[in-house]
Amino acid sequence: MSAPQNSPVTETARRAKEAAAELAPLPRTVRDAALLAVADALTARTDEIVAANAADVDKARAAGTPDAIVDRLTLTPERIAAIASDVRDVVALPDPVGEVLRGSTLPNGLELRQIRVPLGVVGIIYEARPNVTVDAAALCLKSGNAVLLRGSSSAYASNGALVEVLRDAVAGAGVPADAVQLVPGESRDSVRELMRARGLVDVLIPRGGASLIRSVVEESTVPVIETGVGNCHVYVDEAADIDTALAVLVNSKAQRPSVCNAAETVLVHEGVAGEFLPRAVAALAEAGVTVHGDEAWQKAGPEVVPATEEDWGTEYLSYDIAAAVVPSLDAAVRHIREWTSGHTEAIVTRDTAAARRFTALVDSTAVMVNASTRFTDGGQFGFGAEIGISTQKLHARGPMGLPELTSTKYVVTGDGHTR
Repeated sequence: MSAPQNSPVTETARRAKEAAAELAPLPRTVRDAALLAVADALTARTDEIVAANAADVDKARAAGTPDAIVDRLTLTPERIAAIASDVRDVVALPDPVGEVLRGSTLPNGLELRQIRVPLGVVGIIYEARPNVTVDAAALCLKSGNAVLLRGSSSAYASNGALVEVLRDAVAGAGVPADAVQLVPGESRDSVRELMRARGLVDVLIPRGGASLIRSVVEESTVPVIETGVGNCHVYVDEAADIDTALAVLVNSKAQRPSVCNAAETVLVHEGVAGEFLPRAVAALAEAGVTVHGDEAWQKAGPEVVPATEEDWGTEYLSYDIAAAVVPSLDAAVRHIREWTSGHTEAIVTRDTAAARRFTALVDSTAVMVNASTRFTDGGQFGFGAEIGISTQKLHARGPMGLPELTSTKYVVTGDGHTR
């Protein structure tokens, strides 16, 4: 089923496609100038944005929305200043468009080059975090893409104000205003139409919880880059340094538990369980973490609650962690293969052979050796920014920076060549 031909969503997508064709050949200087104009406009129109956001926040509080979600929804002058600073950081990043990935002169004299080009029209479907509106738009513009933004209805006023600021700023800098658009409508129908706009929208990127990502992947006829669900594991090997293992575990779980690269399960080799478990239970308890453990973990401390089968597959996004003792590295790998979401796994060991075997056998987006799972992040990897973390294997995998927002094309130059 395709999107209705003359619906507001389809018309918005059609304008985006036209804008993408105008945006793609613009030089970096024009795109960068547009982004600098965006940063300046966010600062200059802060009061306007905060006022729109206040309406969303009041509505959320009246509906009994949890404080943590209200906090993610809230925009303050300080947060807007930080968002503007992030946009300026994007300006400084290398431009991927036009990069030559490979080239050669063929035996027949044809000159062959494969170059990076924008994807075209990128649709972003996301939840109640209006900062994503600006982050996504900045990254798409920097990489030469038009962007269609579909945030949640709970942030509709905020997103509307932000997109108005963005459109005014880019238009004043010589970039088509329709390169940045808010998908009209607050109902589920507008999301469904966006997911059916194949031929107008080149790719969809969902950012949010498991249910949002699953519904987009399963229902969309537009190609989807799947992002973000993180059932991440830390494996403490028999040859682990205990202090290092404790530090990696606590950081992986408790440094920021509500994000996709936080650890959700810890597996411990039985050879170090006797020494490690009591200290781990105490360290996790001190960090406010509840351990859902197997029998061995339950014996290590009264605060451990029994783990169920459901715990192994749970992305808690909270101060909870599943925990088990395993007889070997291979048993840890089998557990990970069964339950992982393919995001990030870590091994703590002083045995280089064990580390090599673990990294060879574990098939996830990122595999850490003696390092926290929290490092799976575009900024931490030195990419400067990311549009999300892809857990699929096609086109993009892992933190998606600017190069992952491009495709390629071949430019073949001849001198009257015929075949």
